[in-house]
Amino acid sequence: QVQVAESGGGLVQTGGSLRLSCTVSGLSFGDYALGWFRQAPGKGREGVSCISASGQVTYLADIVKGRFTISKDTAKNTLYLQMSSLKPEDTAMYYCAARHRWAATFNYWGQGTQVTVSS
Repeated sequence: QVQVAESGGGLVQTGGSLRLSCTVSGLSFGDYALGWFRQAPGKGREGVSCISASGQVTYLADIVKGRFTISKDTAKNTLYLQMSSLKPEDTAMYYCAARHRWAATFNYWGQGTQVTVSS
């Protein structure tokens, strides 16, 4: 059974930092691309950052470039999102997801972790 569990969210002031973690179990971690998505109240879900199964290719949405960094530790089956220079508009529920390297869509999702940035 695949389990995806996010942690590390919380309340932070504008300009602050947080590191989100996502632990994945029940699958071959190295065969899966991983991503972070977020959804703010009243808005649709948006992609924030992704990392390929090999870890060699990463993607960051323009709105977080220069502020967020994605990484993973294959030995710990854990994905990270280091967030700095946080803004109120970064407030959202953040979700981690996994997609097999040959799959078209992310099909394993966590329950999310809330990030709230106060002004």
